[in-house]
Amino acid sequence: MPESGGSRAQREHIPNPGTGPGAETPPTLPAQVIRAAGADTVSGAAGAVGAAEAAGAAGTTAKATQTARRTGFLVTMVLGGLTALPPLSMDMYLPALPAVTDSLSSPAATIQLTLTACLAGMALGQLVVGPMSDRWGRRKPLLLGMVVYVVATAICALAPTAELLIGFRLLQGLAGAAGIVIARAVVRDLYDGVEMARFFSTLMLISGVAPIIAPLIGGQVMRFTDWRGIFVVLTGVGVLLTLVVWKWLHETLPPGSRHTGGVTDALRTMRGLLADRVFTGYMITGGLAFAVLFAYISASPFVVQEIYGASPQTFSLLFGLNSIGLIAVGQINGKLLVGRFRLDKVLGFGLAVIVLAALALLLMTLGVFGEVGLVPIAAGLFVLMSAMGVAMPNTNAQALMRTKHAAGSASALLGTSSFLIGAIASPLVGIVGEDTAVPMAVVQVVCAVAAVGCFLGLCRPWQRAGREAAGL
Repeated sequence: MPESGGSRAQREHIPNPGTGPGAETPPTLPAQVIRAAGADTVSGAAGAVGAAEAAGAAGTTAKATQTARRTGFLVTMVLGGLTALPPLSMDMYLPALPAVTDSLSSPAATIQLTLTACLAGMALGQLVVGPMSDRWGRRKPLLLGMVVYVVATAICALAPTAELLIGFRLLQGLAGAAGIVIARAVVRDLYDGVEMARFFSTLMLISGVAPIIAPLIGGQVMRFTDWRGIFVVLTGVGVLLTLVVWKWLHETLPPGSRHTGGVTDALRTMRGLLADRVFTGYMITGGLAFAVLFAYISASPFVVQEIYGASPQTFSLLFGLNSIGLIAVGQINGKLLVGRFRLDKVLGFGLAVIVLAALALLLMTLGVFGEVGLVPIAAGLFVLMSAMGVAMPNTNAQALMRTKHAAGSASALLGTSSFLIGAIASPLVGIVGEDTAVPMAVVQVVCAVAAVGCFLGLCRPWQRAGREAAGL
């Protein structure tokens, strides 16, 4: 059974580069926090602690507690920035898709491949970076990936043709995968059970700011320059985040917990993870839910602007409103639902809402309710996006709970499946042209129904509930 509750850092030695020898810590405080606070070794002997020693221990505990809060806040912000980078890279670019189509004289389906290439790169990159982080630690592969991301993004700003832009977006995705996969692995290094699910919801709050501000920034950049200026801004963001990671994100995987094997060992580990039916069920369920989300991401610029006549600024505002819904529901999930209800029950409810919202969008785009305007479509998309705040963190948490010694590889498989399925869904939404939103709704319904089927067929939550009730 997976461990539940509490921080793994409270029970394991996690090295912090640049610090001295580790002190033996009280059971409620992370090891690296005690070292950062400069605590001395405390050896307890029953009935032999004097008043002065007790006062000193209390002072040390207070300092360590303050350091724990600061350290936890910094780690949360850094991991939030890493998980925010992919939506920032894609969503800032969304208002510019029609302009890129005109600038490079390419059809919309070809320009949508720039999104597909970035997603495919992120999927494939995670398969490489995840096992690397299990072998060499989290920090070095992450810094290498961030440097390559900065270079690739700068080159995207100079791409003269759609084909070159697609190629460099692929490289951008390959490098950006490091932030995605390692952020999840670090969370698994530090947390277990319900605490991990709550931390994922906290990350969603931080990273969710990116989808809100990214289209707004992209729309404003488009007022002063062309689409190439968006990649210039992204380059600056990449440089800043690389410096933040280098300065503040310490190593979280102890040398004794690292894998020493090569490619064969990594493949064997992944094969073992995929052989776990429940892990695979959560992995595919999360991937299909992400495909619903990405069908919206890739199609909405054309649906909202070309079909319903909204301006880039209006599209950005609607996109930001949908992201607020996702963040709000994610926080409800982490603060109110997780720990009070079984995660499977919460996840099932979220998937049901996604299916209903996708069906409503399909009926509206087919004209079943007559001619509908932008407001009903926007309302359906808002409900669909908000329900993602329940589905995405809980599928990740449930899957990672089943992996203790291969968090990097498990995180890689989770990310790869999501991005590959999303990459497949992306071009399908524009397969019949730019004049109808029906393909977007069809893709969303198919993926949402498939996610529910996978959740019920592979995860079989009722069986897990029965075993937990029986105390097994």
